[in-house]
Amino acid sequence: MNVVVLAKWVPNPEGVPEMGDDFRLKREGQEGARDPGDEVGVEAALAVAESEGGEVTVISMGPESVATGGVRKALSMGAAKAVLVSDESLKGADVQVTAQVLAAAIKKAGFDLVIAGVESTDGSSGVLPQAVAELLGVPAASFTRKLELKDGKLHVERQTEVGYDVLECELPALVTVTAGANSPRYPTLKGIMQAKQKPLEQLSVSDLGLDAQAVKPTQDVTAINPAPEKSGGEVVEDDGEAHKRIADFLAEAKVI
Repeated sequence: MNVVVLAKWVPNPEGVPEMGDDFRLKREGQEGARDPGDEVGVEAALAVAESEGGEVTVISMGPESVATGGVRKALSMGAAKAVLVSDESLKGADVQVTAQVLAAAIKKAGFDLVIAGVESTDGSSGVLPQAVAELLGVPAASFTRKLELKDGKLHVERQTEVGYDVLECELPALVTVTAGANSPRYPTLKGIMQAKQKPLEQLSVSDLGLDAQAVKPTQDVTAINPAPEKSGGEVVEDDGEAHKRIADFLAEAKVI
């Protein structure tokens, strides 16, 4: 069982992000960590590999100077090897480009199951894993709170607003796991020392067989403006006609 888990280095999730003059998030030279949602994904991948047999490959994309630390932590938790895609041409990559690069890296590594977090704390698009699944041509089970393999098939509990749905699909497949799916293990001292000896393959865009046009961003940020402050809203005193104002408000909002 070849389990691939996606992990991303992000600027300090609890800090205030800093933007550059090019309207892009500063990553190099900034305090950061592996995305908290990806911690859950790594734990889920390790649990599958331990129960079914096989190994875990962690794949990441980002500047070498900062992203290496993130994949090393996954190795120290128990992943067998790592792949880091780092290329100057990927600076400012949008979701579509990132998905193309990660899908190419996953294909190169080989996989039976891909596990990812629901969304990153820096981009928060929530659509990257599904885009990767589409490019890989495999089913995607999102918002998974529990997963297991039975008779060669993937069985998951998909979190919903009112409970959960039970889904089943063939392998290979991609799964996104929710924050409460498990409790990530802590790296042991032995694991930390062993991580330094585990394979960490660094790839460029050309190593993946992608050309410059394939990794050219399809979106560009031209300006950033502060979000407007919330107003106090409208206070309506009920003189017996307040229901009419509520109805008018809902009509203006086009919800009735």
